[in-house]
Amino acid sequence: MATQYNHSAIEKKWRENWEEKPINVNDGRKEKYYCLDMFPYPSGSGLHVGHWRGYVISDVWSRYQLLKGKYVIHPMGWDAFGLPAENYAIKMGVHPAKSTEANIRNIKRQIKQIAAIYDWDMEVNTTDPDFYKWTQWIFVQMFKKGLAYEKEFPINWCPSCKTGLANEEVVNGCCERCGTTVTKKNLRQWMLKITAYAERLLNDLDKLDWPEKVKKMQTDWIGKSYGAEVDFPIDGREEKITVYTTRPDTLYGATFMVLAPEHALAKSLATDETREAVEKYIFDSSMRSNVDRMQAKEKTGVFTGSYAVNPLNGAKTPIWLSDYVLADYGTGAIMCVPAHDDRDFEFARKFGLPIVQVIAKDGKEIENMTEAYTEANGIMINSGDWNGLESAVLKKEAPHMIEEKGFGHKTVNYKLRDWVFSRQRYWGEPIPIIHCPKCGCVPVPEDQLPLKLPEVESYQPTGTGESPLAAIDEWVNTTCPVCGAPAKRETNTMPQWAGSSWYFLRYVDSHNKEELVSREKADKYLPVDMYIGGVEHAVLHLLYSRFYTKFLCDIGAIDFDEPFKKLFNQGMITGKNGIKMSKSKGNVVSPDDLVRDYGCDSLRLYELFVGPPELDAEWDDRGIEGVSRFLNRFWNLVMDNKDKDVKASKEMIKLRHKLVYDIEYRFNQFSLNTVISGFMEYNNKLIELARKEGGIDRETLKTFVILLAPFAPHIGEELWQQLGGDDSVFHAQWPECDEEAMKDDEIEVAVQINGKTRAVISISADSSKEDAIAAGREAVKEKLTGNVVKEIYVPGKIVNIVCK
Repeated sequence: MATQYNHSAIEKKWRENWEEKPINVNDGRKEKYYCLDMFPYPSGSGLHVGHWRGYVISDVWSRYQLLKGKYVIHPMGWDAFGLPAENYAIKMGVHPAKSTEANIRNIKRQIKQIAAIYDWDMEVNTTDPDFYKWTQWIFVQMFKKGLAYEKEFPINWCPSCKTGLANEEVVNGCCERCGTTVTKKNLRQWMLKITAYAERLLNDLDKLDWPEKVKKMQTDWIGKSYGAEVDFPIDGREEKITVYTTRPDTLYGATFMVLAPEHALAKSLATDETREAVEKYIFDSSMRSNVDRMQAKEKTGVFTGSYAVNPLNGAKTPIWLSDYVLADYGTGAIMCVPAHDDRDFEFARKFGLPIVQVIAKDGKEIENMTEAYTEANGIMINSGDWNGLESAVLKKEAPHMIEEKGFGHKTVNYKLRDWVFSRQRYWGEPIPIIHCPKCGCVPVPEDQLPLKLPEVESYQPTGTGESPLAAIDEWVNTTCPVCGAPAKRETNTMPQWAGSSWYFLRYVDSHNKEELVSREKADKYLPVDMYIGGVEHAVLHLLYSRFYTKFLCDIGAIDFDEPFKKLFNQGMITGKNGIKMSKSKGNVVSPDDLVRDYGCDSLRLYELFVGPPELDAEWDDRGIEGVSRFLNRFWNLVMDNKDKDVKASKEMIKLRHKLVYDIEYRFNQFSLNTVISGFMEYNNKLIELARKEGGIDRETLKTFVILLAPFAPHIGEELWQQLGGDDSVFHAQWPECDEEAMKDDEIEVAVQINGKTRAVISISADSSKEDAIAAGREAVKEKLTGNVVKEIYVPGKIVNIVCK
C-alpha cells in the first residue's frame, strides 16, 4: 500500500514551485478570461471560513478556464478606505493607516493559504495615492459634466459613526455598518447624479447574465413608474402644489393632500392656530430616518390649516403634513384618494377625512367602506365626465386629458435618488474641489492629482457635520487655480464605495501612471467575464459600479458600458443555528488550524462540499474529516496503480468518459457540491474496478487528476508528476467526453406485470422493442396469469406486461 498523503510537505513544495514558475502566464496568444472576486475590507479580525468560500469558488473556476487553454486574469486587492477601516482603527486606538497596513499583511497571508492563482503584480489598494488619483480624476470628470454637485438638505445621519449615509446604507432604519438608529441632519453635501442614468441602468439589466433576484432588486430600487404631475392651486394664494401620481384616473376621489414635513411650503402653510403644532411635527419628523417613516405601523400627521383646490371639481382639499411622505420621492407632495389606497384610507379614518369612492366593481358603490378598494380594474363613478369609463383604460388616457386641460402633464418617475457622496470622516479620498469666493467650486487641476490625504494624529470624527480635515488650516487654506485668490479646500471625503466602484478596471493596468487604464489593455482584457461575491451588494456596489462604467464609457475612457458579464452570488457560511459569523458573537471559525491539521486541499473541497454554493450553509468542522479521507483514498489509488502496466478495458474507458461527462456537466451547472460528491463516487468505482481487473490504466488516472486539480491543486500537481507529467497539470488540456465510448453495452430493465416490478433483466443496449419484450416475458413467464392484453417497452427503463 502507498504511504499516507503528507499534505504539509506536498503543499509547501508546490507553493514554492508556483512562486518560482507561475502557471498562469500571458503569452499574448491565448483567449483572455477575467474572473474576479469582490475584494475584501482589511478588517482586523482577518478571514474566517466563510470568506474562504467565495475565494475558493472563484479560484476553482479560474483554474478550470486555465485548463480550457485561456489566459486567466484573476487579481486581488484591498478596499481599504472608509468606515469599516476607520471604525476598527478608532476601536483599537491606532491610526487607520497603520491598522490597515497590518490588517492587509495578515489577510494577504491568509489568502495565500488558499493557494489561489492570484496575480499579485496586479494588486491594488484604494488607499494608495497612485490608485486614488484616478478615483479623484473620475470625480473631476463627473463635476465637469454636471454629474457631481453640491446641495444642502436633510440627510441620513449616524450618531455613532458621526457621518452622513446614502439611502442604500440604511437598513431597517439603522446604519448598515454599526447598527445604530439613523437620524436626520441638515448638511451641505456632494451628490452624484446617478438619476441621470436611471433609464439605462434599468433597461440594460436585460443584457446581463445575472441572478434574477439581483436584477429584480435593482429594478425595484430604481423604481420606474408612469403617471402625471398635477397642479393643485392653494386656496387664497398664488402658489400651486404639484403632486406626482401613478393614478391620475382617481383625481375626483382626491379628498385631501399630504406634504412631506420637509416640503418647501410646509411651514408657510401653517395658520396662526396651527403654527405651533406644525413646527413641532416638522422637528419631530426630522429626527426619524426615511426607512422608519415608511415602515411605521401607525400613521401620524398634522393639519396645516390651509386648503388646496382640486383642479377637476373645484373642491376645497385640506392640506396635511405626514412623515410617510418623503421629500425626495416625486414632488414631496401627494394627492390622497382614501377609497383606493390603504395608507390614505388608514389616514382618513384616523383623522376623520372624507372618503369618496371613484372606482367600483360593476359600477356599484360600496356602502360603509371598511377598507380601500384597491383592484385596478372597475367602472368609474362619482367622477363627472369620466363616469362609466373603464378605470384600466382611463389610467392610460387620464395623463393626456390632464395635459389638455392645462393643469398637469404626463411624466415618468423613479424611486432612485441621487447618491449622497460626502462623508464627514478622515479616512477617505479627499474630494478634489476648491471653494473660491469669486469662482465658486473649482476642481483641482488634473496635473495636481492626487490630492493626498494629509497625515494627522487626531482623526476621530467631530460629530459637528464637519470632517476632521476642516481643522487642518495649512491643508484647508489654498489658492484658487482659476483666479489665484485665497480659497479653501473641500474638507469632506468620499465614501468607501468610491474606489470599489471602478477598481476592477485598474487591475489590468495597475502600474499606469498616465491613464486610469490604457484603451489598448481595456479593449483587450475588459470587461469582467465572471464576478463572484455576496448578494448583499446588489443595490450598493453593483449599482454604483454599473453607473461608473456607463459614465466612463460615455467619456471615451473605455468602450463598454456594463462592468460584469456574469455574476454569481455565493451563499454565506454561518455558525450554529444559522447565526452569521462575527467576532462579537464568538462563533468565528478560523481557517488557520484547519489548514494545519487537514491541509489546504481538504479545506478547499469541504468549503464546496457543505452545500449548494448559492445557498447559506451551517459550518461543522467534523465534515472535513470525510473529505480528507477521500483525498487519502484517491492518493492511494493513484500511487498503488501508477507503475502498473494496465491496458484500458472497455469498462475502464466507459467509466473514464462517464467521469468526464458527469463532472463537467455538474461544473458548468455550478453545482460544485455535487462535483465533490461525484469525485467520491467515481473514486469508489475505480477502487472497485482496480480490485476486479488488477489495476487502473494510466490514462484514466491522469484524467481524474486533471479534473480534480482545480479543486485540490497541490495533490493534483503531485500526482500529475507521479504519473509522469513533465509540466504543470494546469498546462494539460481539460479532458473531452466521447459520448459513444460511455454508452453501456448492456442495460438493466425492470419487468413489470400490471405496473408492479416482478424482475430485473440485463439486455443489450441496442435491443429492439420486440427483443426487449421477449426477454421480459421469458423472465416472468412463471408469474403471468390471465390473458396478456398489452405489452409496453419504455426504452432503457421498463417492460410492462398488462394482463386480464
